[in-house]
Amino acid sequence: MRHLLRLHTFLQPYIPQMLLALCLLLVMTGLSLVVPGIIQQVIDVGLLQGEVGFMFRSALLILGIGLLRAALTYFQRYATEWVAQRVGYDLRNRLYNHIQQLSFTYHDHSQTGQLISRCIEDVRAIERFAGTGLIDLVRITLLLAGITALLFNANPRLAAIALLPTIPLIIIAADYGRRIGGYFLNIDRALGDLSTRLQENVTGVQVVRAFAREPYEIERFAYTNRILFQGRLKVLGEWAKIMPSTQILVTAGTILILWFGGQMVLEGTLTIGALVAFNSYVAMLGTPAQELTWLVNAAGEAVAGAQRAFEVLDTPPDIQSPPQAVQLPALLGQVDFEQVSFQYSGEKASALQDIDLHVEPNQVVALIGPTGSGKTSLVNLIPRFYDTSRGVLRVDGYDVRTVDLVSLRRQVGIVLQTSLLFSASVRENIAYGRPEASLEEVVAAARAAQAHEFILELPQGYETVVGERGITLSGGQRQRVAIARALLMNPRILILDDSTSSVDTQTERLIQRALDHLMEGRTTFVIAHRLSTVRRADLILVLDQGRIVERGTHQSLLAQNGLYREIYELQLRDQESFYEEMEALHARQSLPVRDQGGLE
Repeated sequence: MRHLLRLHTFLQPYIPQMLLALCLLLVMTGLSLVVPGIIQQVIDVGLLQGEVGFMFRSALLILGIGLLRAALTYFQRYATEWVAQRVGYDLRNRLYNHIQQLSFTYHDHSQTGQLISRCIEDVRAIERFAGTGLIDLVRITLLLAGITALLFNANPRLAAIALLPTIPLIIIAADYGRRIGGYFLNIDRALGDLSTRLQENVTGVQVVRAFAREPYEIERFAYTNRILFQGRLKVLGEWAKIMPSTQILVTAGTILILWFGGQMVLEGTLTIGALVAFNSYVAMLGTPAQELTWLVNAAGEAVAGAQRAFEVLDTPPDIQSPPQAVQLPALLGQVDFEQVSFQYSGEKASALQDIDLHVEPNQVVALIGPTGSGKTSLVNLIPRFYDTSRGVLRVDGYDVRTVDLVSLRRQVGIVLQTSLLFSASVRENIAYGRPEASLEEVVAAARAAQAHEFILELPQGYETVVGERGITLSGGQRQRVAIARALLMNPRILILDDSTSSVDTQTERLIQRALDHLMEGRTTFVIAHRLSTVRRADLILVLDQGRIVERGTHQSLLAQNGLYREIYELQLRDQESFYEEMEALHARQSLPVRDQGGLE
């Protein structure tokens, strides 16, 4: 329940709207409590004394009250739901903004489906309670208090008898509420798992089809869906148990009034009108009593949703700009690793150990080594995606932990190993880092990345919307759009994470020609498995098990007969022979290199 109480911070901006809804609710509750008293007068005065005019006026009064309550209900419901929707809107935005600030370490251990579920389903549960549920709680409380006061004012003895069934009703509802929260938490987790399954399968549909694993994935989804179904069925079973109890207790109240109240009428201590009014008041509690079970359900679901939402909001970003952060000026591009070690959260082994490295501005540094040697981990420290576990990383002499993150990352261009494009136009994807860029600047970046020609061949050119993750483009096309995106930012430090691994040799040559010119005036880190990239580097770093074991140029490293020589013999020598044959072929035929659009 403490998680639900924390929602008051989201309700505070809308106190005027809540007060309006509360005032309308007070008026509506008061009007509801007036009607049974009018009915009592109609019976005792109109019927028993034959006052037809009084009966007609009373009927008009009841009609007027009904119409007024209908109008007030509209405005009250609108105000209530407006507040609920605003709370949901604000909470979703707060969650999304916070998720954007959370470090890579958090996302490394989080499931995408769980985060989606928290932002949508859990917030929706909170919305329902903040709107209808919260106002119904106030209405039931006011109604119970008002009816209790009127009953005891009319006949304390009969009131005590009539309200006896409410005691076990409150006990049953409290016990139900205590248990139901845990059930809904399990449901929310199961829903998150289901979202994860769906997201993974939609994303990996090509792999599933390629390996003919549809039956396996269908069964796996059905299993997770079955857990969700069983969780909801458990809640339904508990709710089904409490509903008959509520109806029995409300019926018991009516029976007690008719039995004891009837005797009072026979004794002459209670009028028939008063008995009918008494029964009407108790009957008015029937609907709220049944709504109480729904309210407990909504509260339990909202508590579970609030707990999961605040679990995210309470997670502090590991990587953020420090107070009084230094705003970086335009960088020269010098990078220094000083005894840097790094270990991923939850991992026993270090990803990097004792890295000492000095990179001059405008140098091209190639990183090579076995899988898992720490190449990507090293470059991920430069834009401060992760913090060093030990040691200091500096750019132009500034410790990256002391500078403003935005001013740092705006000067670091990155082409990721997997070229993720968004479901937007080609122009929007290229201008993602600089949305204010003109079309001319976008085209210039695309030309530099050797992407302009194939973009013009698309149905709407630069305004063509690519599919989710850029799936409608080939691998080479996606890679060149990603390179154009990085180049448009005109970064001082450029990181190419295996940026030509998805393209054919001819497309790679096109990209390399562009990069040869564009790397000038930039400090560039290249993670590559191709000889053409390695040979042109000013400095080659050979990593193994998180350490720099060799460094130098291509020729000097070959002469050392170490790990680089071994990698060269196993992986790169064949490439060298192939490149030589291709150069000879092009020289003989004098054929220009044609853009093949990349590998599918």
